[in-house]
Parts: sequence; C-alpha cells; structure tokens
Amino acid sequence: MSEIIKNRYEFVVLFDVENGNPNGDPDAGNLPRIDPESGYGIVTDVCLKRKIRNYVQTVKEDEDGYKIYIKEEVPLNRSDNLAYQFLKTDDKGIKELKKKDPDVDVKIRDYMCQNFFDIRTFGAVMTTFVKASLNCGQVRGPVQLGFARSIDPIISQEVTITRVAITTEQDAENKKTEMGRKNIIPYALYRVEGYISANLARKVTGFSEEDLELLWEAIINMFEHDHSAARGKMAVRELIVFKHSKELGDCPAYKLFDAVEVKRKENVMYSRKYADYTVTIHEDLIPDTVEIMRKI
Repeated sequence: MSEIIKNRYEFVVLFDVENGNPNGDPDAGNLPRIDPESGYGIVTDVCLKRKIRNYVQTVKEDEDGYKIYIKEEVPLNRSDNLAYQFLKTDDKGIKELKKKDPDVDVKIRDYMCQNFFDIRTFGAVMTTFVKASLNCGQVRGPVQLGFARSIDPIISQEVTITRVAITTEQDAENKKTEMGRKNIIPYALYRVEGYISANLARKVTGFSEEDLELLWEAIINMFEHDHSAARGKMAVRELIVFKHSKELGDCPAYKLFDAVEVKRKENVMYSRKYADYTVTIHEDLIPDTVEIMRKI
C-alpha cells in the first residue's frame, strides 16, 4: 500500500443517460427516481457506490487489499469471519480473547480496512444480527457521496414493447403475443458531489494515494461494465476534482461546488446530448491554494 492521503478533496461528477433508466424506484413501479416537487431526476448515492464497487471488483478480482465487503448475494458474515480467522478465534471465543487483549476491536477494524477496499473508502456497519457476537464494529469512511440530481427537470416516458417469446403451449396455439412496458428518460445530465476527508483516512481507515487513483478510475469507468437494457447508454462525462493544500482544507466545500456552473445552452429547448450544455468553472471564486483537476 502507498502512503495515506494528506490532502482534503471535493469533487463533482457529471454523467448522463440516453433512453434509459439510471435508477429505478421500487416504490413507484421502478420508474426513474424523481423529486416530486421540482421534477428533477435523482440517482441515490447507494446506486453510484454499487457501480464503483462493481468496477473495483471487476478489475482487481479480490486481489489482496482490494476485496469488496458489500457484494451481491454474498453474506456479510462470510467476510466478517475472515477477521476472526485472522485472530485465530471465532464468534464464541472472541469474548475470552477480549478479556486478554483490550485492543481486539481495533485489530478487527484495522484488518477489515486493510483488506476491503470499500470499507477503507466508504466505511461500513459490520454489526449483524444473525450472530450477536459476530461484530467487526462500525467504520466511518473518508469518501462520501451525495445524491445525484439532474441539471434540468426530467420527463419519464413509458414505452410499450412486444414480447415475441410466448410462455405456454396454449398461447402458441392461439398465436397469442404478450405486451410489456419499460420506462425511460430520453436524455438527462446528472450532477453528483463528493467529499474525501484526509483526516478520517489518517485516523481510521488508511485510505491511500493508490486507493485515491483507483477511486478516480472507478468513477470515470463506473458505467462502462454496467450496460443493460435499462441502462444501455450511460457515461461519465466529466470529473472535476478540487485538491486542498492541507488535511483539513482551505475553504468550505460549498464554495467550490458553487464555482462549478452547468447550464443548458440558450438556443437549446430540449437537451438530447451532452453538447447541449456548457460547463464553467469560476476560478475567481476558488482560493489559490486549491488545485483544480479535470479528469475527463
């Protein structure tokens, strides 16, 4: 592992979707998530973290130090047990071990941070209720994301499709076809803002410079290996990074976010591509001690 990061970061990610559903809402028939008051589209932080985890899992393939804790269809207890195996104990013997060594909880936490990229990055609640004594603690991660929000209000369209495949022999005899529906957004550009705390990285998880570079790579490519019928054309268009000169930062995060302006061009009535927008960084609003990096 490389050295732990020493600078605070904030970042802005711009990504778009064309004729797809970036994040369906299970409470609304899987319609694209929307703010009902304003009509702006929403993509949750959990959805985006899933894409980042999936990318890291794909390129690292459980390489030492880069395991993924929260996986689809993999019990959390299976990963928790790795820490207990490292200490050569189990959920029954951990109580006796704690009596002999008061630093056991810290050792368990450190093991999980060192071996799981997503714990080291986003943190995790590693307390489960399946076995009350199987407890790896809670970790607050240095990297946090907000909800993504579309630049303009979105209009979801319901498209009717014909299902050529039929289910039963009776349907075949009757030459019966079936209909289906899918909900899409013709086009939308989304913006999400994120934070990276060097202070938490140093004190808790050990998030390193190498981890940081992998995070940028994962953000830029998080949709490249996630294409599906619902998310056929999604792409990260730009990653704007603000690097502070010190661990605790040089200015409030909101000032940096306010300096990034994304607007639809005046001559465009209905946006249908990324070129319909302009992205402006007002550098006069940013302290000289903050470095600006545009990754795409």
